[in-house]
Amino acid sequence: MSHTYGVHETLDLHEIAAFKSNGLIKAKTMQLLVSDPELKTLLKQDVDLSTRQIQQLSDLLSKTVPNGGYTS
Repeated sequence: MSHTYGVHETLDLHEIAAFKSNGLIKAKTMQLLVSDPELKTLLKQDVDLSTRQIQQLSDLLSKTVPNGGYTS
């Protein structure tokens, strides 16, 4: 089944992707700074999950209609 998304949905996807990307950057940075092994494990899990989620969001964004379907 093929889906296309309107302007509002596309903007929402971009906003979520930006939020997830910022969280991913923070988790990767914190991995380098923490010494507790349990916290390192949690951060690694967060990095792995966030990476998969960002890829899924990217896949959804590739299905959006350029310019929201408007033509000039």
